Amino acid sequence: MIDHIVLVKFGETTTNAQMQEVVDRFKALRAHLTGIVDIQAGINFSEKNKGYQVVLSVRFEDRAALEAYGPNPEHQAVAAYIREVGREDSLIVDIEI
Repeated sequence: MIDHIVLVKFGETTTNAQMQEVVDRFKALRAHLTGIVDIQAGINFSEKNKGYQVVLSVRFEDRAALEAYGPNPEHQAVAAYIREVGREDSLIVDIEI
């Protein structure tokens, strides 16, 4: 299995409602993708967050499912919304478990 974790940092103009909408849209991807074991997302409340406010995590059955995820139109729509509401930076981590 593969864990795919994304931390997103937004600009000062991004609202809490917009960040929650990112979380909700990301969670909704489960219905549109195959090979997902689990999907989680939320607002980062850690005091050591280094400015990364949203955490997105998806566990895939295998690398093939991860590779299919990137170009998926539903995933691309969520990524476009993240950019639209003010993404400044993101970190992505993929690990085999």
